[in-house]
Amino acid sequence: MSDVHPNVALIQRLDPRNMAAATDVFAEDVVFHYFNPRLPDMEGDYVGLAGIGRFFQTLATMSSGTFRVEPVAVTPVGDELVVVQTRNSLTMDDEDITIDVVVVWRIVDGRVKEVWDIPSAYTAAG
Repeated sequence: MSDVHPNVALIQRLDPRNMAAATDVFAEDVVFHYFNPRLPDMEGDYVGLAGIGRFFQTLATMSSGTFRVEPVAVTPVGDELVVVQTRNSLTMDDEDITIDVVVVWRIVDGRVKEVWDIPSAYTAAG
């Protein structure tokens, strides 16, 4: 059994439903970049743990609490990056949606400094 890369272990501690518990995971000035043409009102940069928390709270509200993240693959890249592939699911406007996502995490000095959330075009679940 191989050891878990320390940056992967850091990412695995995150729970988007409880961002307040992640104060020791994020740098104070962390920036979360979000792009999704299907959710243009949510696109933009979210700064700090409070900003990221607002992002996930808004997403939870929009999806009536149905938003879920299922990790598919996690790959550390060097000493600074972690690439995570997930399959996210939620219900919005009575439509079940599944989204394949790649999230790139940049870790500096043992804390998440920057995040890029890159969704694919999503389709309604069968």
